[in-house]
Amino acid sequence: MSARIPSVRCCVIGGAGFIGAHVTRILAGSGRDVTVLGRRDQPGVTLPGRVRYESGDYGDRAVLRSVLSRTDEVVDLAYSTVPQTSFEDPIFDIVSNLPASVQLLQEAAAAGIRKVVLVSSGGTVYGIARSLPIQEDHPTNPISPYGITKLTIEKYAGMFGVASGLPIVVVRPGNAYGEGQHAFSGQGFIATAMHSIVRRQAIGIFGPRGTIRDYVHVADVASGIVAALDLGEAGEIYNIGTGEARSNLDVLSEIEPLARTVGYELRTTTLPERSFDVPANVLDSRKLAAVSGWRPSIAFAKGIERTWSSVLDELNR
Repeated sequence: MSARIPSVRCCVIGGAGFIGAHVTRILAGSGRDVTVLGRRDQPGVTLPGRVRYESGDYGDRAVLRSVLSRTDEVVDLAYSTVPQTSFEDPIFDIVSNLPASVQLLQEAAAAGIRKVVLVSSGGTVYGIARSLPIQEDHPTNPISPYGITKLTIEKYAGMFGVASGLPIVVVRPGNAYGEGQHAFSGQGFIATAMHSIVRRQAIGIFGPRGTIRDYVHVADVASGIVAALDLGEAGEIYNIGTGEARSNLDVLSEIEPLARTVGYELRTTTLPERSFDVPANVLDSRKLAAVSGWRPSIAFAKGIERTWSSVLDELNR
């Protein structure tokens, strides 16, 4: 749990999204004065009553300056593409993400923001792993436009840290999953698999066993982000992962008994491997643990049970 920090004003860009809403709740619980900046007119999720939600595009300089003038800290979770869509249109991936992110760093430096946490990607920036689990000093050779743009934003963050003294911490989360994740979005194998099961559709597996990933419950991703905000050192990069490797078939073997208990059959179809998928990605998070004490608290089996229950609850509403 985050330490209670009163009288600190924090802006969470993308704070009503899947991960962002969890981050926002932790920050509000710590006593911070939290503003969420989102593109929608309404947040779409229930946020704590004391959280202020503002609708606007953070790529709009006037909107950004207004919010930053009332802000001490920033957590940036905003991103408008996923690996699959970035591969389909790499130019859009750049244009829709990079200018706004660089502008945010520029304006945050000008506003004298005390700390910025940039949420990058532990799943794509490293590229094909030389060894597992991956530490933060592993070479970064992304093989998707998504990963390249994420890494480019990291490099700009490092530049502003050196040139302007902007205190920036970069976090690289693994594959978040959990209650409330949107299915069929091109990101989030677990949510898509579960929703395919309840729709009685086959689950697509790319390759014989699918990709190997480090699945982290969204609540643990959020607590890791806040740990980096509270205790991470400016200029540093921190992985957020479990260190546990699971293939797509490993994940399905955990879901299958839960599905069968309530009468659902699990079916798969094997598809060709995709060129932009990193075959295996598992993260070493000892650096974040050393600086903050953070460790994942939700075991995979428990997280799967909770996520499956939420899918059934949604189905029965």
